[in-house]
Amino acid sequence: MEIRYLTPDNTVFTETEGRLLAVKANGEEHPIVYLHRSFPHTNQRIHISVRTPDNKEVGMIRSLDDFPKDTVELLERHIQLRYFAPSITKVLSVKEEFGYSFWETETSAGPRRFTVGRGNNVRIMGEKRLLITDVDGNRFIIENLDQLSEKEYRMVEMSL
Repeated sequence: MEIRYLTPDNTVFTETEGRLLAVKANGEEHPIVYLHRSFPHTNQRIHISVRTPDNKEVGMIRSLDDFPKDTVELLERHIQLRYFAPSITKVLSVKEEFGYSFWETETSAGPRRFTVGRGNNVRIMGEKRLLITDVDGNRFIIENLDQLSEKEYRMVEMSL
């Protein structure tokens, strides 16, 4: 299958009245599309897949930087909505009970309490970055494990 690359020459992105993302690409109009990063934790500005609600790929953006500033701002806004993941700035407590861990944290989006199940829900992404997914599918990030206090690190370590 050949990849259809979307460029400023063949693509126009717009936002609908309902604040959804729409695209006209290669003469085809798609009233609702979603953006998916091919590399969500690294290289976040390249290889962005543009897909319809039924997951059909409209095309691929090689790099956000190929588009004009106003289009980039629109696309970045929609990417941020999809990949919203507050950074944990302080771990107040992590308690294990019945196969779940109950977290109390301070984040870039304010105080958060959440529950994490066993399995692949706390993952190291890169050398020092941690991605935590709670039982509701919300994502939280610890940007740098080295910035945690020793006490915070010991609490987090139980979930690794």
